[in-house]
Amino acid sequence: MIVPVIMAGGSGTRLWPLSRARHPKQFLPLSSDKTMLQETVARLSQLPLSESVTVCNEEHRFFVAEQLREIDSLGKIVLEPAGRNTAPAIALAALSVENDPLLLVLAADHVLENIDALTDAVHRAIPLAEAGKLVTFGIVPAEPHVGYGYIEAGEELGDGFKVASFKEKPDRQTATDYLNAGGFYWNSGMFLFRASRYLKELKAYRSDIYEACLESVANTSTDLDFTRVDGEAFARCPSESIDYAVMENTAEAVVVPLDAGWNDIGSWS
Repeated sequence: MIVPVIMAGGSGTRLWPLSRARHPKQFLPLSSDKTMLQETVARLSQLPLSESVTVCNEEHRFFVAEQLREIDSLGKIVLEPAGRNTAPAIALAALSVENDPLLLVLAADHVLENIDALTDAVHRAIPLAEAGKLVTFGIVPAEPHVGYGYIEAGEELGDGFKVASFKEKPDRQTATDYLNAGGFYWNSGMFLFRASRYLKELKAYRSDIYEACLESVANTSTDLDFTRVDGEAFARCPSESIDYAVMENTAEAVVVPLDAGWNDIGSWS
């Protein structure tokens, strides 16, 4: 089984004035009558899933609980005492699950139009994740976009490719060169890996983050629908993305292409 891990800690700095710090875009119905958080959960209906883990901050906890309850998918809600980016947030989720499942990590504020394509990509990624790889889903680029990072595919491996390199957001000419060359994908920020494998790689490359998160979950408490970790311990955790902390360092990174009408709704345009 797969545990969906929904990253819902966005701060609402984009799409102002509709999206604000107290009511960011993941809690708004921007692409349908469901909110973006609800759409994220709903698009997983064709996959073999266990109870989800949603990671959010204290201020938005009731938005998350109410919106997930509306679609009968409450799951576990882990509260971040402070924003520390995606590497620690995913570590909290990985440390909060039992039986070492595969984790399907998704952002709560993305649009994805082709659900069948997502389902197929996840199924193609499962054998790789079960073999100990850290799979990232690379979006087949529709244009030379300068607002996304890129992933360069290397040697073919199963239904994916070993990651040759991660590229920072390029200028227009470089992005055009990537498209003309082929084998480059937009970095979606979506992942599939076993919980223990992620924690092992995090410990190897960023032991400071790993130790802070481990200490944070050593003293958890349950409050209504929410799981709270040790705030003082988590406050000592460095802030870092999963890309910089793990994916750009590990030798186990694999990219599986995904062509599903994806958009991260990064701006009004």
